[in-house]
Amino acid sequence: MAVSLQQTLVVPLVPDLPLIFGTTADTASWLLTITLLTGAVATPIVTKLADMHGKRRMIVLALSIMVVGSLLLALTTSLVAAMVGRALQGLAAAVIPIGISVLRDELPPERVGFGIALMSATLGIGGALGLPLSGFLYEQSGWASIFWVSAGVTATILVGIFLVVPESPVRSPGSFDLVGAVVLSAALTALMLVISKGSVWGWLSGTTLGLLALSALTFAAWVPMQLRRSEPMVDLRTAASRPVLLTNVASVLVTVGMMANGLLTIPMVEAPLSSGHGFGVSVMTAGLLMAPSGLAMVAFAPVSGCMLNRVGGRRTLILGAVVVALSYFLRPAADGSLTAIVVVSTLCGLGAAIAFAAMPALIMSAVPITETASANGINSLMRAVGMAAASAGTAAIFASLATATTVDGTTVTAPTSTAFTVGFMVCGVFAAVGAVVAAFIPTRSGAVPQPGSGAEKVVRGQVVLGSAQSEQVLGTVVLTRPDGQQVDWARPDFDGHFSLAFPRDGRYLLVATARGWAPRVAVTDLTADCATLRVPLDDRLTVGGVVTCDGDPVAGATVTMFLGSGEHTGHTTTDEDGRYAFPLPPSGLYLVAAALPETGAAHAEKVQVMAESVVADLALEREAGPVLVEAAAQPVTPPPVTERSGPPQG
Repeated sequence: MAVSLQQTLVVPLVPDLPLIFGTTADTASWLLTITLLTGAVATPIVTKLADMHGKRRMIVLALSIMVVGSLLLALTTSLVAAMVGRALQGLAAAVIPIGISVLRDELPPERVGFGIALMSATLGIGGALGLPLSGFLYEQSGWASIFWVSAGVTATILVGIFLVVPESPVRSPGSFDLVGAVVLSAALTALMLVISKGSVWGWLSGTTLGLLALSALTFAAWVPMQLRRSEPMVDLRTAASRPVLLTNVASVLVTVGMMANGLLTIPMVEAPLSSGHGFGVSVMTAGLLMAPSGLAMVAFAPVSGCMLNRVGGRRTLILGAVVVALSYFLRPAADGSLTAIVVVSTLCGLGAAIAFAAMPALIMSAVPITETASANGINSLMRAVGMAAASAGTAAIFASLATATTVDGTTVTAPTSTAFTVGFMVCGVFAAVGAVVAAFIPTRSGAVPQPGSGAEKVVRGQVVLGSAQSEQVLGTVVLTRPDGQQVDWARPDFDGHFSLAFPRDGRYLLVATARGWAPRVAVTDLTADCATLRVPLDDRLTVGGVVTCDGDPVAGATVTMFLGSGEHTGHTTTDEDGRYAFPLPPSGLYLVAAALPETGAAHAEKVQVMAESVVADLALEREAGPVLVEAAAQPVTPPPVTERSGPPQG
């Protein structure tokens, strides 16, 4: 809650920021932008470090930095120092995804759903309380009082964490991808600046287009860099899996709807009565009108948690997105009454509570236990992108559907009632599309602790590929109970090292597979202090066979392998027994051709490669007819060729 408060504490003060710091409104708006920016950049980095070095440790570090930022804001009226303070506050955005991972590690399964729902709901109550609280403190005691309270609350939470929250033993050791983190930070910075400031600079301005191009080029360089890394900053293979990818896409869409609830409702109720759609309420009153929406998110957390346990994450996310969409489609009919607006706004909060509880649950059920913090961090980043997109989209709608009015002799530009209607409908469509996307998320059971067992233990291991010392390991390791229920899984690094979490000492099944090698299954007894597991894969998958001529093996024959479309994939020669072998290529149709140039004997076969070794014995034929070629000028009979293949077979 303390973290989510930072996102909205300054929002009600936006009109007074230029006066407080003696600057322009555009410059003062960076006090909002920089918090969102640093939060987006820091979240994937801090959550990755939490998986590696300890979740409690990173929570303490992030909250300590937030206290420093709050104190800096309380003690200064310098714009530069205030921006530094707001940037430090933004670094704490990673606390929520890390906290959700701690709950998954520490709580028994029957309480995990409720814990996730409650933690997710703090986004709502923090945002809802931040608006009226900051307005009240500012009016009563001035700018500094807001951040003295923020520092005090956060420091109290820090003490509670030291006293109550244990350090999770679930970690994924390895090296930190510093280069990948720097490149990702550059790409995210450019992207978030475009989303946050595009409406101010102009969407077609040189600055906006330049930053957009920089972001695209940086991401284009970062993706292959991550795929080549043994221990990447972000495991893109896991992130691109259907459950994770679709959950993140749905998260962006639903978050746009959740965030726009306040962005549209507050300006509407604050608009003067003369506008025809406003109610002329004060900043504090507008904040109080939004409070029921945030409070409803917390009050509904037990129901959201129960839904997670009973119907699963996918259906819960669909229901939440549908409720958010319904709330927006009802808005035009409710805009004539403050009471109706509060009711429909609260309905949106309920839908957001349901959806936000499902998102981390779906993510954690689809990733290894030792990577839950970093995976939740990426999901949190996607939600931050959704928040920024909602803000930018709202500003664009207001700018395109505005009218000039005169208030107390001053001409001002304000959004029309049509702008609000369009905004509500667009957000409803976003949430509805989010529900459709969520419907395609595969249903799967999550890896959770055994009842009452608390956090898991972690065992390390290494997959060893036969005699291929220099070959990269591209595969997975799965740990199941003897009855077949999955406990955890891991994607080894290129050297084969992996970590698996297990709930208690006992007997387990371990299945390891790697591209090009036959899988291995083993029964193993795991304990808290067991040695590093060594999992050898000795049976290489191949396309191979024996080349013969008149029934006798042929040594020294040339064997070449092509894709069905004609691309060369490899060649070799047979040994003294006529045998040849190629490492198993990706699935598809291939052509294997053998020839003995000295005699002119040749033969070819088509083979279909799947996920197992293929035997293709080739019997050379001594008589090879010539290939006829039609010349453009005069017919020319070419010399006999020294290879032969049968006619194409479709």
